[in-house]
Amino acid sequence: AYFHRTASDTQTERLNCHSSLYRDSLSDQEKGDPSNRNSPHVEPQLFCSASLTATEGHPLSLPSRTMSSGTGPTLAHRSVASIRSAPILQEPGAPHTPPRTISNTYGSPATIRADDDFLIIQIGSRFVRAGFAGDNQPKAVLTCGPKDQRRAGDFRDWQPAGDVDLQSGDKDYELWRYDLREVDLGLVYDKLDRLLRDAFGRCLLIDSRPRRAGLVLDSGVPIPILSTVLDLLFKGFQTPMISLMSSATMSVVAGGIRSGLVIDMGWAETVVTSVYEYREVKCTRSIRGGRYLNHQLYKLLHKILTDKEEEEEESARVISFAECEDIMCRLMWCRPPASKSPQAQKPAQRQSQQLDTVEEQDESEPEPEQSLQNSVASIPLRSIKPPRTIEVPFDKIADVCDDTFFDLSIAHSAFDDEDFPVHLLIYRHLLQLPMDVRAVCMPRIIFTGGCSNILGIKGRIMEEVTSMVKRKGWANVSGKHVEESRNSQFSDRRASIARSVSSTATASDLGEEQESSRPSSIASQSDIADPIEAKVARHRPQISQMQGEFRTLHSLGPWAGASLVSQLKIPAMATVDRELWLQQGAYGASRPNEIDVKAQQRQSMGAGGFIRGSGGHHTNWTLGAWGNV
Repeated sequence: AYFHRTASDTQTERLNCHSSLYRDSLSDQEKGDPSNRNSPHVEPQLFCSASLTATEGHPLSLPSRTMSSGTGPTLAHRSVASIRSAPILQEPGAPHTPPRTISNTYGSPATIRADDDFLIIQIGSRFVRAGFAGDNQPKAVLTCGPKDQRRAGDFRDWQPAGDVDLQSGDKDYELWRYDLREVDLGLVYDKLDRLLRDAFGRCLLIDSRPRRAGLVLDSGVPIPILSTVLDLLFKGFQTPMISLMSSATMSVVAGGIRSGLVIDMGWAETVVTSVYEYREVKCTRSIRGGRYLNHQLYKLLHKILTDKEEEEEESARVISFAECEDIMCRLMWCRPPASKSPQAQKPAQRQSQQLDTVEEQDESEPEPEQSLQNSVASIPLRSIKPPRTIEVPFDKIADVCDDTFFDLSIAHSAFDDEDFPVHLLIYRHLLQLPMDVRAVCMPRIIFTGGCSNILGIKGRIMEEVTSMVKRKGWANVSGKHVEESRNSQFSDRRASIARSVSSTATASDLGEEQESSRPSSIASQSDIADPIEAKVARHRPQISQMQGEFRTLHSLGPWAGASLVSQLKIPAMATVDRELWLQQGAYGASRPNEIDVKAQQRQSMGAGGFIRGSGGHHTNWTLGAWGNV
């Protein structure tokens, strides 16, 4: 039908189109819009241009002069040429700037960020701390308990509170133990895997991309436990490289010093480690830790509840482990030494019939210790049936702490090597150190671990060690005859000091008499200062560091020290590569003295952007302090 239309129809359509455009332009001018008055309407112009283009080949198409009026100036929207020459809107083309070639290694910012992320993981016997290098504290601190070891779909935590679990003991709250005879390494692997995945996904908010990691462990961790942890990180999390760092050395770093004596009062053991120039010199241990203290407190509560001593054959506990631990964390305290107690400082009371003088006391001062010892703590217990409240004297709680960490009622010769009290363990450790190392470590003592937060225990330990040093000195021989000879030497020394003091006083009196008999001119000449001696004294080197005196320092902890070391890009003494570990395992590690540390610390960029020592082609590697176990 379109092709059979006549020329008159086509001409009529064109005239109608242009007349409508003319009416639109006049209406815009009457409205007073300057933009519409000076410029034609765009959309109708494009529409008419398209219609003219469609009929451009028709033989009866009108010329351009038929579109203009002869009475006035030619309008822009009446010109066919202007309609045909209207610009056609086009899509903007692609930029002519040549593309920049980007390497595959650094193509994605996320890849660079993943390579820069350095994870710090500290694993203890009951906890896991995880975070990023450069942070002052970990982002995740997770513990292990019976509720965390349930299968998927076990919703007993959301059910109403029922019977309290009295069967779970300290083993159910631990990740691993130093005694491997009753430890299932597969269960340790699963516990650590669940804790680390929970920490990475819920607290650190990171994906499963491979990241380098720093592992902070005690230097006494058994090799099977260390192998289990490394297998988990290398196989389960695809970690390309792991740096092993000792917790004692990292505690020294977090304290801002290079050498020191680290006393770690942890859950399983109390570990005393001497560090000299960032290297462990000696390490001694005792079983008197948090587990030992919890067991002694349970004995006290068991005796109060049942009026009898604890029996070894009992299978069920009287009070749950979690509630006993909560009481230990809230109420445990340590007495001050006997020399500082108020009873020792008070003079003997007068035996007279007169009334004693009342001593004035400032109200702002703390209450005396006697009132604290006579006071009683009311402890509500909810894990027993029926629930009840017991009253425990604070004095008995302090006795539990004294028997656990000091045990002064037993002779020193009755203890085993792994059962020494804390103050005796520290004294024997310092006694076996070289003299220069001992002099440096004594004023740099750092307490770490959960049991070091017990009220008053740090001051008590330092007072006990100081009294032992004053009483025994640094002699490595002990006994009754040695004590008698030492006491006789002390008495002879006091007598000689008294004689020297008296002779010095007599000589000073004679000197004063001679100076008074001399002329004043001679006396004034002797008092003149020598400028040479003054200059020598001024340039004499001054001893700046403290040595030979006991002093405690504060540390931010081993995790913060490892975070600082990793952020400063300081290479660790023991670095394990994933490829070498998967090929050789723990048996492929060499001894620390067989490794060239300088060659291992050389770094170069390897495949994937990871920094490897000497390109990652080391055939000899070591486990550091863990390889000597």
